[in-house]
Amino acid sequence: MPARQGTERKHASGGKGADDGGEEPPRTRSADIPAAAAADMGLRMMSELTGKDTESVTRVEPSDDGWLVGVEIVEDRRIPSSGDTLALYEIDLDMEGELLSYRRVRRYKRGSGDPAESPR
Repeated sequence: MPARQGTERKHASGGKGADDGGEEPPRTRSADIPAAAAADMGLRMMSELTGKDTESVTRVEPSDDGWLVGVEIVEDRRIPSSGDTLALYEIDLDMEGELLSYRRVRRYKRGSGDPAESPR
């Protein structure tokens, strides 16, 4: 990982200090993790957190504080696999790739398609 330049990001242990005026300088993405690394971290984290198999990354999007990663997980395996229950999770990572939060967005049967994409 490239060396970090500028000030360190402060978390719950210290917050913003009075000695620096309470403001952090603007951050640049060049010193942070790239999108591909954020996607890989999201896959690994969801596998560790849920103990389930990850299927794919469906979204990698920069956010104000880092990255928003969408990961598809197999929640319930069936035979045949067309009966599998999948779930879509959103993971919020900070600029260094640390987990801030995650949540399940929806559950669905494999092959059911995305309701948002259906013709009207």
